[in-house]
Order: sequence, then C-alpha cells, then structure tokens
Amino acid sequence: LGNHPARLVFPELPTELPIAVDLIADLTAINPIDFFVEEYAERFPFPYEPALAADLEPYLRPVGGPVMQQWLASVGPPPESGLPVIEFLANLNQWVNRTIAYTVRLEQGVQTPDETLEKGIGSCRDSAWLVVAALRHLGMAARFVSGYRVQLRPDVGPGALRDGPDQDVHALRGWAEAYVPGGG
Repeated sequence: LGNHPARLVFPELPTELPIAVDLIADLTAINPIDFFVEEYAERFPFPYEPALAADLEPYLRPVGGPVMQQWLASVGPPPESGLPVIEFLANLNQWVNRTIAYTVRLEQGVQTPDETLEKGIGSCRDSAWLVVAALRHLGMAARFVSGYRVQLRPDVGPGALRDGPDQDVHALRGWAEAYVPGGG
C-alpha cells in the first residue's frame, strides 16, 4: 500500500519508547462528485454488469424493514424515473436530512433503519446506516464507513485573519458509500 515499514531491534528491553510524528498533508479542495460514470450507469436505476454484481454481492444484501420500505415509497420519484445517478444520490441524502434530526449519541451500536425512522432522530452512524439500507433496497451497492473528522486550529501568527475553531477538534464519524460504476 505504499507504506514504509521499519523493524526495530533493541539489545535491551526499553522502559519507554517515545514516538514523535510530523505530517504534511495536501489539503487542496476538490469536487468529490467530479468523476466519470459508466454510460450504462448514468441514470438510476441501472443493473450492475453480472461479474461486477457478483463482486458487489455483500454490499447489495438488503437490510431494513417495513418502516424503511414505506418511507422509501413516500420520498420522491420512484426508482424507474431515470434521474441522473448523482442527482438521485443527492436527493436521497436530502430526504434523510429532512426526515432525521441529528443528535450526538454516545451509546454503542447503530440503530436499525426502522428505529431511526420511527424515532426521527439519530447520530451520523444511524443516518448513514439508513442510507445504506435504502440504497441496497433500491439495488445500489452500498457500505457503512467510519473514520475521524479532524478540524485543526489555524496555524497562523498573531493578528492574521483566521477561520475555524480556536482549538483542534476531532470526532468519530460514520457515513455511507455507494458504488457507482466508473466513479467507484
């Protein structure tokens, strides 16, 4: 994966091992939806090619129950409408945003899609799992992903213009990923 492994051998057992890490990251803003889509997948719904569908099978397994299915039936154009796939994905995210209030939830686990819809509130992981369930129900491969959101305090001198938090902020986040042929 392009990592640089190192092996350290100590002649004696150390009592401590301090490690300092410096990081330089390219934080260039990009348009996350500026990618090519295979011609057959430009409009939703679309069938995955058979070999690709076999590879995506774990991400096509349905989840969610009757409440989610009723919600899907009530939220916008039916799947046969032929919307551009990116517009469909944006609409689905907007539907979840309009339906589910956000809360910080410190309890472990993820609510079921039906539970999230019944409560009308959930954490980012709950809304993400709802999106995954909805996409899979509609035939689009999707998975749940988690990671960290890090927002660093601007590294500027006194008197400089600055936007952002006064201190470094980080939080565990959850989101959904959908597989769009051509874009990944």
